[in-house]
Amino acid sequence: MNTFWQDINYKIKSGSKLYLLIVINVVVYLLINLPGQIEKLFAHTENVIHYTYKYLALPAYLPDLIHRPWTIVSHMFMHADVFHILYNMLWFYWFGQIFEEFLGKKRTVGLYFIGGLSGAAFFITAYNLIPLFNQPAILHEANAIGASAAIMAIIIAAATIVPDYTMIVFLIGPVKLKWVALFFVVTDFLSITGPNAGGEIAHIGGAIVGFVYVKQLQNGKDWIGSINNLFKKRSKMRVVPGSQQKESKGKPQQDEIDRILDKISETGYDNLTTQEKDTLFRASNK
Repeated sequence: MNTFWQDINYKIKSGSKLYLLIVINVVVYLLINLPGQIEKLFAHTENVIHYTYKYLALPAYLPDLIHRPWTIVSHMFMHADVFHILYNMLWFYWFGQIFEEFLGKKRTVGLYFIGGLSGAAFFITAYNLIPLFNQPAILHEANAIGASAAIMAIIIAAATIVPDYTMIVFLIGPVKLKWVALFFVVTDFLSITGPNAGGEIAHIGGAIVGFVYVKQLQNGKDWIGSINNLFKKRSKMRVVPGSQQKESKGKPQQDEIDRILDKISETGYDNLTTQEKDTLFRASNK
């Protein structure tokens, strides 16, 4: 057990945000459900679970949401039961490693939150505008919990950057990521009128963000990198204009753009040189 936690601690210290997010999700689940189970066993009440859901789950009903705006974030770290969190964390672990391998470790947290927020927006919008859900008996009681939308963003992003990457699926064998991702999206869409309609809608919101984010990144536009740069200390050094800068002012050649995109697929955006990043930026503005 000590070796397991030492390994997790080492990976977190190495800069991997994947393991940090998994640990946070597991800790939150235990903090809520261990006391909840003890209360239910000995007091025959469920106050812990009831009030946790009331104040941390994301409500679809707008007046409730206005009074509990923090639930837009808090719901991303809650899970209904053991199988819910186990299923989510396993897929997060498998696809998160691929995501960090090809896109670096600095984007995991950013895309996790953007995917979760997108899922929340889809959930709230659907329940307030679509007639099937916009009924008082349904709308007033609808709540969303879970990291599924955030994890879907990671899954689809990984499948978009390396669609032909092969993973081993239990009882099936080797399957390319693009087919696994397509299976998730189609299954979610076909289930949006089922008992977990809110969750399926949120998944689609996360999936769209994951796909669009990678496509924008391949075009030289990094939403998460731009946000991260706002918090970086700016260097006081200035670059003296030289021949290299003069050469970079022209329109980038398509062959050079394709080479850089291939490099992103192989080693991640973080491994691009400053000149290569500048080339992608100029290409996106042409």
